[in-house]
Amino acid sequence: MTVDATAGRIGRLSGRETLDGTERAALADRTLRRAAIAAMVANLCGAIDVFLLLWFVLPEPAGHVEHVENIVAAGVFIPVSFVVGWLWGERLIRPAVCWLREDREPTARERDGTLRLPVVCAAVDGTLWVTAAVLFGLLNADVSADMALHVSSTILMGGITTVAVAYLLNERIQRSVTARALSAAPPTQPRGPGVKGRLLIAWTTATGVPLAGLLMVGCQALLEDTVSRDEVVRSVVVLGAGALLIGLLATALVAKSVADPLSDMRRALRRIEEGDLDARVRVDDGSEVGLVQSGFNRMAAGLNEREQIRELFGRHVGEDVARAALDGGTKLGGEVREVAALFVDLVGSTRLAAERPPQDVVALLNRFFAIVVDVVGRHGGWVNKFEGDAALVVFGAPVSDDACASSALASARELDARLRRELPELCAGIGVSAGAALAGNVGAEHRLEYTVIGDPVNEAARLCDLAKRRPERVVASASILQRARGAESARWAPDGEIVLRGRTAPTRLAIPT
Repeated sequence: MTVDATAGRIGRLSGRETLDGTERAALADRTLRRAAIAAMVANLCGAIDVFLLLWFVLPEPAGHVEHVENIVAAGVFIPVSFVVGWLWGERLIRPAVCWLREDREPTARERDGTLRLPVVCAAVDGTLWVTAAVLFGLLNADVSADMALHVSSTILMGGITTVAVAYLLNERIQRSVTARALSAAPPTQPRGPGVKGRLLIAWTTATGVPLAGLLMVGCQALLEDTVSRDEVVRSVVVLGAGALLIGLLATALVAKSVADPLSDMRRALRRIEEGDLDARVRVDDGSEVGLVQSGFNRMAAGLNEREQIRELFGRHVGEDVARAALDGGTKLGGEVREVAALFVDLVGSTRLAAERPPQDVVALLNRFFAIVVDVVGRHGGWVNKFEGDAALVVFGAPVSDDACASSALASARELDARLRRELPELCAGIGVSAGAALAGNVGAEHRLEYTVIGDPVNEAARLCDLAKRRPERVVASASILQRARGAESARWAPDGEIVLRGRTAPTRLAIPT
């Protein structure tokens, strides 16, 4: 299956639009632009952290000098690092999404590269911030070691914020590309930080960096008498405000990365509960969240396949038999129960097959059996088997029915009327009987059939042969009238007795009035 077909199916099922080749190329360009915007937002968050820590939060160590050199160095380093980061990031991202531009399936290497894009983007930003921490630490080393440590540790804390925000933003904005990369091959192993890792990233941004700043302020206040109460209060307020804003952003991104897939699965589950077994979710995450999405789709596909098998199985053996087999297994043997049997057989089928083409005969038989299935189904009967141009119908098995005798008699009368009216070119005999029979699975362990064996079945078949030679075309055993309920028995009248073929005792007959 191609990426277009798979993505199209997932897009339709999840309510998302399928993209053609031109739109995929546009998606690749849009991903590059959004990655650049994410990098700027993440670096801005880190820069705000550094600005607040240096000027408003962390008291400067002894030996403070003017920051002219730092400001000049920052004025040079920031635009250079921006250009380097842009070129470096584009060089890493562009090959990972080239399959989108070329409108084809990604290779395994390209798919892995696409899944690593958020980590790669965060790594680029992290490398640049580590470089800045080293350079500015060296630049301030001639003032004092404390000043170098002060500046470099502050820059590193800003870098931590930048890396965390960069990863969370890129993971979010690159989900459309991730979904198309995974459409042909869902993940089998987690890729990248999962829910636990993202929560740790959010904690680092919202709590870790502010707490580290508070610890530095506390330690400096304990070790140096120059730190005033106002400076400590200002540090706490600024750190709290920064943690509130940046932490809110990070936490919201992590929450959406988990909540959105769960919402999609909840909607898909509701569709499955309503009977739509084609419901699927878009796999747009390479972590364990993606494994859950992929597992949900496999589960839904399995349910769909199971339902198709059950439906096909039910068409072959009857829905009640299929349901009983799925619920209780298929052990050999059965149980004796009260059943009613109806046997219907066409008259002159041999002549019919000789005079008509095979396809016409089959079409005529299908019309005949359609009437049989419709009539007996509405009366609670089950077609046990089709035998050429005949059918054996059972009432009272596999589902017990105390009114099976009445249902069988009513079916026989209605079936005769329907056949005479809708298929006048055919003539069929109908025999009905009732009594105790064994209902269950017969055959071998690996090939079996659910059927009903007993005297009622044999008697119904013999009565059907008799009915084919009589004008009424419907003959029942008079004993079934004693088992019938309601007014059904009043619609039949006794009609003598006869010794049926293969039997020794006479059978009392009844025909519809």
